[in-house]
Amino acid sequence: MDAAKLVAMVRDPNSTLFQKALACKKLAFVGGPEAVAPMAALLGHRELACYARFGLEPNPDPSVDEALRAALPKLKGRLLVGVIHSIGFRKDAKALDALARLIGDRDPEVAGAAAASVGMIGGLQAAKTLEAALKSTKPPVFPVVARACLLCAEGLMPASRTRAVELYTRLTAASMPEPVQLAARRVLNAVGPAPEGASKWPPPPPPV
Repeated sequence: MDAAKLVAMVRDPNSTLFQKALACKKLAFVGGPEAVAPMAALLGHRELACYARFGLEPNPDPSVDEALRAALPKLKGRLLVGVIHSIGFRKDAKALDALARLIGDRDPEVAGAAAASVGMIGGLQAAKTLEAALKSTKPPVFPVVARACLLCAEGLMPASRTRAVELYTRLTAASMPEPVQLAARRVLNAVGPAPEGASKWPPPPPPV
């Protein structure tokens, strides 16, 4: 079945849930710009939202990112979490401001998903957002933010090594979750000694 027929199946109010789900799955491989709006309309559907996201995530058309960003203020709970994850998967830097606000959401699942997606998107703005969140969040969101910082620092290493090292150094603080501390220390000690005049990096963890 070609893309046009699959899109028609998603649009058709007489299609069954199974047919719509199957069409979305197939559109992940053959869908183009014409497939975006019909699947985006399903992002609030309890049973079909996950299939819609599956169909949208690999679609290279920029309208996918616009549709996902537009859905953020319209959804709650697990449906919102799903869209947040899709935004992170697509590394949509234009969504960083909206995600930063959601890190403060009262729902810890939403807040944690937003932090994780910011880490997936990465970059200097993401690093700034996550560092601010380290100061403002508490468990169960705080450990998620710390892990997101690790991911963000890893992504910064190739192009912004100095900034990445700053972030890794911050993650060695005693207030950080122990696995995050250990991971950051391993990276710093693999990088080499701290530059002259800078604070010494924490020693490597003792052998187990």
